[in-house]
Amino acid sequence: MELAYYSDYAVRLVNTEEPTRNKDSLTSVEAVRELFGLNQQAARRATDADVTRFRSVRARLRAVFEAADGGDETLAVDLLNSLLLEFPVSPQISGHGVRDEDAKPDWHMHLADHPSNATAGYAAIAAMGLAFHLTSYGVDRLGLCEAAPCRNAYLDTSTNRSRRYCSDRCATRANVAAYRARKRLETERAADTGRSAETAQVTTPHTDR
Repeated sequence: MELAYYSDYAVRLVNTEEPTRNKDSLTSVEAVRELFGLNQQAARRATDADVTRFRSVRARLRAVFEAADGGDETLAVDLLNSLLLEFPVSPQISGHGVRDEDAKPDWHMHLADHPSNATAGYAAIAAMGLAFHLTSYGVDRLGLCEAAPCRNAYLDTSTNRSRRYCSDRCATRANVAAYRARKRLETERAADTGRSAETAQVTTPHTDR
C-alpha cells in the first residue's frame, strides 16, 4: 500500500463535519466504521465510545489544515507532530500480490498500528499519512475549499500547485458565482455610466448664439 494513500484517512475524517453549515455526519459507531473503508478488521474494533474520541482527533486534524491554509507552516507542523507523538505507528515492509512473471512479492511500505482502541489506530494512520504528504509535497499542499460556504479539506497533488477547491462540483459553483458577480458589476457600471451621461446633459448650460 502506498504511504500517500494514508493521507486520505485525514481528509475523510475532517470532512465528516461542515462547520459553516452546522452539519456533522459523525454521529454513530456505524459512521466511524465507514471511515475505515476496506480495512474492516480495524473497523470492527470501533465502539460507541470512539464517536467522541474521533471528533476530538477530527478537530485537531482540521486545525492542521487551517494552519496550512492560513500560511502558518510552523504551526501546522507543530500540530501534526503532536498527533504523531500521541499516536505512533511502526513502518513495516509488506508484500501483497506479485510484480512480475517470477511471482515475486510486490514489496512496499505499510504502516502497522498498535492501537488501544479504534480511534488510536485511525489517528495514527491519518497523522502519518498526512505527514508523508506534507514532507513530500509541501505544507501549502494542504488546503481548505475556497468555494463558500464549503470549507472541506483537500490535498493538492496538481503539478502547478493550482488546486483551490475540494471537488469539481465546488470549482464549478465558484466559477459560476464569479461569472455572475462580474456580469452584475458590468451591469451596474453600465447603469452608472448611463446615469452620469444623463446628468451631464441636464446640467450642461445652453448658450445663445
